[in-house]
Amino acid sequence: MRLSQDIKPISYVKANTAKVLDQVQSSGPVVITQNGEASAVLMGVKDYERLTEGIALLKVLSMGEKSIQEGKGIPAEEAFARIRARIKEAKAGG
Repeated sequence: MRLSQDIKPISYVKANTAKVLDQVQSSGPVVITQNGEASAVLMGVKDYERLTEGIALLKVLSMGEKSIQEGKGIPAEEAFARIRARIKEAKAGG
């Protein structure tokens, strides 16, 4: 983030919406200030999707880690063997 370019007061955003949206698309998120304090972040849809997908992945990893700590995990070799067996069954049945 470039502080000189990526932080804009709300008055600038209101007066230059199209320009700010172009900046968001090309450079990434922009922090919007109100009364001199950070108030919001404007980001493009692709950045938002990457962010939410990253959060979802972290949640899945956390759940997996918790399962392992609770003794519910299985060794990787066994997991891959199960997957290979399912693939083999699917090929044989289809």
